[in-house]
Amino acid sequence: MTAAASPPEVLRAPLVVEFPFTRSLGPVQSAFLTGLREGVLLGVRTSDGTVMVPPAEYDPVTAEEIRELVEVGCTGTVTTWAWNGSPRPQQPLDTPFAWVLVRLDGADTALLHALDVPGPEAVRTGMRVRVRWAAQRSGAITDIACFEPRDAPADQPAADGPAAHDGRFEEPVTGIVAQARLDYTYSPGRAQTAYINGLSERKTVGERCPSCHKVYVPPRGACPTCGIATTDQVEVGPAGTVTTYCIVNIKAANLDIDVPYVYAHIALDGAGLALHGRIGGIPYDQVRMGLRVEPVWTEGGRYPDHYRPTGEPDADYDAYKELI
Repeated sequence: MTAAASPPEVLRAPLVVEFPFTRSLGPVQSAFLTGLREGVLLGVRTSDGTVMVPPAEYDPVTAEEIRELVEVGCTGTVTTWAWNGSPRPQQPLDTPFAWVLVRLDGADTALLHALDVPGPEAVRTGMRVRVRWAAQRSGAITDIACFEPRDAPADQPAADGPAAHDGRFEEPVTGIVAQARLDYTYSPGRAQTAYINGLSERKTVGERCPSCHKVYVPPRGACPTCGIATTDQVEVGPAGTVTTYCIVNIKAANLDIDVPYVYAHIALDGAGLALHGRIGGIPYDQVRMGLRVEPVWTEGGRYPDHYRPTGEPDADYDAYKELI
C-alpha cells in the first residue's frame, strides 16, 4: 500500500492595503476642523433645533442644506462605551482605553473618541468627561487628544446652551488628507495557491468547470455560474488577446513606471475569462482591442512583468467579443 500524497501547502502572506484620501472641505466642515485647531468645538443646528456634533452639511432627515453654526462645550456626558484592551498602531492612545460616544454640553448628538481611564471599571454610561486638547493642533479630529474624566456628578451638565458662531477664523482649513489603511493576512486558498505556484514556473494554470466547461483564470475554486467546484487544472496561454484597455496618466506611489502606460484585460488562449496586465514594448497610443500579446518575465520574477505584442495579426472581434 502506498501512502497518499500530501496536499500542497496553502499560501499565506501579510497584506497591507493603503491609500491617502484627499478631499476638499465645505464651509461647515472647514469651520469645524479649523475650530478644533483653535480649541473651539462647533456644531450645526438643524431646522427643528437639533444641534449636531460633529456637524453635517445636510440635514439627515430632510436633506436640506444646514449652515447655522453654534459653539458647544468642551465637557459632556458618555452615552455608551466599549473597552479597547489592545490598542492598534495610530489609535488615539497607546495604552488601553475606552471608545466612548460623548454628547457634548449643548449638543444633541454624540461624538466618537477615546477616553483615557485606567480600566473598564472606571467607565460608566452617564459619566461626565472633558476634552484633553493635543499639544500641537493642525485642524484635524486628532486635535482632540482624547477625553478624560471630569470631577462633576453625572446629573450636572452645563446649564448654558450653545452660542451662535460665525465660523470665521484666520487661515481656515480647506482640505484634509486621510490615510486609509487595512492590515490583514491573506490566504488565496487551494485554487489560487496552485495558480500562484504555476506562475513561479512561468505557467498560467486555470481550472475548468465540469458543467459549462469555462476555464477560469485566475481560478476561483468554483464556477460562479454553475455553483460547482472546479478541480480540473488547465494550462492556458501563454499568448493572449487584448479585449479592453485603459491609458494610465497618473503615476502611482511606489510604482517605478513612467506614465502614460496601458493596463489591459487580456484573454489568454484557452481561457474563458480575461485577466489584467500591463502592456509594454509598444507606444501607448498603438495599443488596441484585438492586439495579440505574450508575457514578459523578469529574472527571478514570480509573475509576468508585462505583456508585449507577439507580431501576429490582430484577433478577429468575434474571437474575443464574449470575453469583453
